[in-house]
Amino acid sequence: MSQKVKLVFFDMEGTIFKKTVRTSYGNTAPSAWSLIARELGDDALREEEMTKRKWTSGKYAGYVEWMEDTLRIYQKYGLKRKFFDEVTGSLEYHKGVFETFRALREKGFRLALISGGFKAQADRALLDLRINHAFAACELLWDDEGNLVHWNLLPCDYEGKVDFMRLIMKEHGLAPEECAFVGDGKNDVALARVAGVSIAFNGAPELREVSTYSVEQAEGEEDFSEILRFF
Repeated sequence: MSQKVKLVFFDMEGTIFKKTVRTSYGNTAPSAWSLIARELGDDALREEEMTKRKWTSGKYAGYVEWMEDTLRIYQKYGLKRKFFDEVTGSLEYHKGVFETFRALREKGFRLALISGGFKAQADRALLDLRINHAFAACELLWDDEGNLVHWNLLPCDYEGKVDFMRLIMKEHGLAPEECAFVGDGKNDVALARVAGVSIAFNGAPELREVSTYSVEQAEGEEDFSEILRFF
């Protein structure tokens, strides 16, 4: 890897955390969104799958509108804060994640996370891994009884991820060739194309095609520390 790299960006779900749901539709990625819908019951999952079809067919104005539709489904089927915390708290890191982030910090890299997922999950990673910057698309807000009453949404998935990448680059006065990116999904292609160096970690074919490097491991044998050989 180029010695110019000073800042490393990461995707979250499927990259530092294990994939939670193996099935997906079109260009959507297996994620905690679907896991929560599945845990809320068959009807909730069926309606959530319909939003994926709508997204894939281009019927949403943008990522925020898609999230709003999904969150209304969560409200309809009674998502509670305790339940949400239990589900998101059960998500597991890939083997080697802690060691990898510690090694990168010790080498002097700044670290950033950009995800179309939940802020609660990103906050957990931010603290556990001592990441410098973290952006996540969905912050859920609850009342005193633990009911989902509101949310704060950011368009930081798909092409929208690049806007947040460029914001952090600008803050640190860095050019794209001074940045690296690690991800796994088709929705990470735009980031991989911008970063000077990109790594597909057990990535989708579309991501492997545009990435500088690729790590390919058997399912169940993933070890995130394998990316360290590129640093």
